[in-house]
Amino acid sequence: MGRVTIRPVRTRRELKRFVKVPFRLHRDQPQWVAPLIFERMEFLNREKNPYFEHAEAELFLAERDGEAVGRITAQVDHRWDEFQGGSDAMFGFFETANDPEVAAVLLAAATEWAQGKGRGRILGPMDFTTNDEIGVLIDGFDRRPMILEPWHPPHYRELIEAEGFGKAMDVQMWELQFGDLKQGESFDPSIHAAAEKALNDEGIVIRNMRKREMADEVRRFMDVYNEAWGDNWGFVPITDAEVEFQAKNLKQVIDEDWAYMAEKDGDVVGAALTLPDINQVTKKMNGRLLPFGWLRFLLGKRKIDRVRVFALGVKPEYQHTGIAARFYVRHIETAAEVGVTGGEQGWILEVNEPMNRAMEGMGGTIVKRYRLYEKAL
Repeated sequence: MGRVTIRPVRTRRELKRFVKVPFRLHRDQPQWVAPLIFERMEFLNREKNPYFEHAEAELFLAERDGEAVGRITAQVDHRWDEFQGGSDAMFGFFETANDPEVAAVLLAAATEWAQGKGRGRILGPMDFTTNDEIGVLIDGFDRRPMILEPWHPPHYRELIEAEGFGKAMDVQMWELQFGDLKQGESFDPSIHAAAEKALNDEGIVIRNMRKREMADEVRRFMDVYNEAWGDNWGFVPITDAEVEFQAKNLKQVIDEDWAYMAEKDGDVVGAALTLPDINQVTKKMNGRLLPFGWLRFLLGKRKIDRVRVFALGVKPEYQHTGIAARFYVRHIETAAEVGVTGGEQGWILEVNEPMNRAMEGMGGTIVKRYRLYEKAL
């Protein structure tokens, strides 16, 4: 085999090769789900993704004998500096052949770039932030990823750790079964009591998001999101421009049945966004919408029977009112109405005791773990 070389991505053609690296690496893996190529091209476009308004990044391709055998990004997010402090860089979009030389070259390129920016630590993977896909899969390899989750083979962990990276944080995906109302009987009694308190004592009203005013609803959701997660490890508030960008990307996915707002005296004080697991459909599309992808997508959406609880939060001053518990119960009610059997909730930080205990109280099981790594520079 020839020597591994690495170079930065400069052209649209090279960007497409960057996007398609995992197609080559994972095409024989039954669990892997191909991303939509056009969506990834948009996400990585410096002119379109508002992430680049407050961050700088370099994209690297690793090649051997003319074939792409790996990829990585290195980035500095100035909003991370503002809200998390320190002098961190991140790496992301990490994909590699099962080859220590390839992994070493990729991680060295990201590390050297970060050092050139005067950074003191490199952390990742993040694609690009903790509001996006994060971590390397370390448990749950036999399970298909759900929407907005990556899948990696076991050797990724070994290759990263061999280059001197250590654990920074684990995040967890909990599986919940809620196909009928009776399954709600397995909830810890305190969850039902808190849900009743929110409804009867606190005067909290839970309603569905209104699709006809989705742009405004997404902003209301993000107001809650930024307040509710403000103290979490690694959290950086999402900007208005990023809200609009994400809303556009999720427009065809968001289902009013699974998007909730909690109101107190007409003010939105909590929100929950659960997404149909479109990976059940996109698995068959191999990353393409043409010539028949759109048809498969539209027809397949009707058959989706699992969901991912993407985000659920309550403004800090209302976190004692039982709103989260009422959201949990509402999921059971909706699942019974529309025929959904269950799904996953995450990412949940391993150190987030209230959320992890809530998942236990609902009869949940941890089915996947993702790890973020760090290395001092």
